[in-house]
Amino acid sequence: MTERRQTKTYDLWARLRFSVIGHLLADPPEKGALAAEIAKLAERDWRHPVTGEPVRFGRSTIERWLYRARRERQDPVGVLRRKPRQDAGHQASMTEALRRKLHSQYAGHPNWTAQLHRDNLEAAAKEEPDLRPVPSYSTVRRYLRAQGLDKRRRVTSRRTAGALAAEAKLASREIRSYEAEYTGGLLHWDCHFGSRKVLTARGEWQTPVLFGVLDDRSRLACHLQWYLAESAENIAHGLTQAFLKRGLPRAAMSDNGSAMTAVEIAEGLARLGILHEKTLPYSPYFNGKVETFWAIVEGRLMAMLEGVADLTLAMLNEATQAWIEPDYNRKRHSELDEAPLERFLKGPSVMRPSPDSAALKIAFTRTEQRIQRKSDGTITIDGRRFEVPNQYRHLARLDVRYAAWDLTQVHLVDERLGQVLCRLFPQDKARNANGLRRSLDPASADPRIACGESPPPATGMAPLLADLIESRRATGLPPAYLVKDEGSKE
Repeated sequence: MTERRQTKTYDLWARLRFSVIGHLLADPPEKGALAAEIAKLAERDWRHPVTGEPVRFGRSTIERWLYRARRERQDPVGVLRRKPRQDAGHQASMTEALRRKLHSQYAGHPNWTAQLHRDNLEAAAKEEPDLRPVPSYSTVRRYLRAQGLDKRRRVTSRRTAGALAAEAKLASREIRSYEAEYTGGLLHWDCHFGSRKVLTARGEWQTPVLFGVLDDRSRLACHLQWYLAESAENIAHGLTQAFLKRGLPRAAMSDNGSAMTAVEIAEGLARLGILHEKTLPYSPYFNGKVETFWAIVEGRLMAMLEGVADLTLAMLNEATQAWIEPDYNRKRHSELDEAPLERFLKGPSVMRPSPDSAALKIAFTRTEQRIQRKSDGTITIDGRRFEVPNQYRHLARLDVRYAAWDLTQVHLVDERLGQVLCRLFPQDKARNANGLRRSLDPASADPRIACGESPPPATGMAPLLADLIESRRATGLPPAYLVKDEGSKE
């Protein structure tokens, strides 16, 4: 692009005018010779600053430029700029009635084009004479732009409360980019449906889903993995690997998908001390860094797999892991001016060490309450019965922790402390049919009784009944019944 095109028209005119009178300011003519010098300048051809054609200026015009520049000490070029019109931006053809009607149309239909607004103004003018004459399309378009009434794309065709709230926020709140101050201060995680289908073992073509976790500050890809479905089980599986690789963050952000907000995921993040931030409905720009990252995945990784005809899920995951570490994580990021891995290691960081995989597996579970069957000491979870150890047989309600997709790991927890007490196993009726039974463990929580010798069972009349009989005898009244001899007859 040339310098002429980069410079504004107002500045081009100011520079031309100053070049005409510049030597008169630098080398003022002698007294009485100014008129002759101006006449010589008026006879010269000058190059038009916009069209480049030759142009001449009158003597009075040049003289006016000279005196104006002489009076200005600080910016003699600036005073030679063309003055904007006094009615610039007013658009006299847009009457008050037209403005009100156009604003009313925009409030109800912000997704209309300028042409559609203008056509509806023309249609309304047939019924409302105040709107006549209807201005041209260019006038309506300029007015809409000047008022900031740009065409707004609908976030969705559904008119739900979430969609309306998202559109209202876009219309009333500004959007600004942000970045966490510390590494591990915020992680973004989301799912992306791939552009290629994979061939499964059953001979079916399915669209895989890429689950990714990205650090906000360093843009480091903590973990990427392809799955066949976006489910809470796969989300927990991917998050577990990200935490084992990089550590526990302080906060994590996702959208409001059913898998992202599943009970197991929400409770797991809370147990790990991770604040779960959720984007507004229909507002993907909250997770803009992840959305940008998906474009990189499609533009580099998937582009290199275009020649693979029978792409499988295993091959796709192998290629992803081979690409992400040496290529994306270790190459210079254009916005950061350094590699994501380098920025991640440089810190400052608020990452915490991650627990082992077994602890993470227990963390991503849900906690529910079950009523214990007194007859056989079992509880029911999703139609399956689990045996409760007999030392907890005195508890009527039990808090259990499990994941809906994995009933091999069901744990009994303390309802007050949230600590895992023991693991529960499914009932084995075939094994129970052998007739062998374990002895009952002490159910008392009193250590002085549970650990010591059991006291002998109480014998004789109960203390309360003995006291009642003694009180009755002390009244001196006869018995309240007639005594009958029920002795046997010989």
